[in-house]
Amino acid sequence: YEAKVVSDTLREQASRMEVFIDQEATEEEKEALHARIQTAPGVAATDFVSHEEAAEIFRREFGEGASAFEEPTFLPASIRIEMAPSHAHPDSMSQMASTVEQWRGADDVVLNRDLLVRVAQNRQLINAIGIALGSIVVLAALFLVANTIRLTIYARRLLIRTMKLVGATDRFVRRPFLVEGIVQGSLGGLVAGGVVWGLYRGFLQQIDQTPLSFHIELGLVGGLIAGGVLLGWVGSYFAARRFIQNIELH
Repeated sequence: YEAKVVSDTLREQASRMEVFIDQEATEEEKEALHARIQTAPGVAATDFVSHEEAAEIFRREFGEGASAFEEPTFLPASIRIEMAPSHAHPDSMSQMASTVEQWRGADDVVLNRDLLVRVAQNRQLINAIGIALGSIVVLAALFLVANTIRLTIYARRLLIRTMKLVGATDRFVRRPFLVEGIVQGSLGGLVAGGVVWGLYRGFLQQIDQTPLSFHIELGLVGGLIAGGVLLGWVGSYFAARRFIQNIELH
């Protein structure tokens, strides 16, 4: 899932373009251009950035370097466009940019076509890598839990043999090992959830992207913990079932 989030986030970043408005355009022309863009096919959302807002963004991003300009009058107003996923393709967005650039009031259209091409080419690769890594982690977790339970059973084989001699069933003997596997799985899921959450937040901070809501993030971490519990139970169940049955009573 995290790989899909990364892929979708990159595509969302690449599916944005910005239309810079001619500084000689009137307010009516600006409003007409904005309205025309809003109704264009494939446009998911727009945001009008006035000259004053552009100047504020310039000061915030350049810090002390912006003090060299008392009033950055060279910054035009602009309209930021976010394309719908169905139109977030290099050809569609290039055609959209060429069309908008011809409209009255538009001065220039900027889009990151190179990033869009790379995202389109590598999206399936990112998802495949995520699935492969997830599968490896699942198999490794099952192996580690099963191997740990096997070693624990071997260390307690004399006690288990005594319990079985006095009438304890295999199901009764398995219970402590199942609990141990569940505890190991939950702790592993908790650690994995914390690591994934930290990496995810760090990635979004690097690309200046707003994170998902806290409830969604909490649900994802909870899902990892639940997955760890499930893996711990599965690994310990099959390991305990196999090795406890193999303990001889004589």
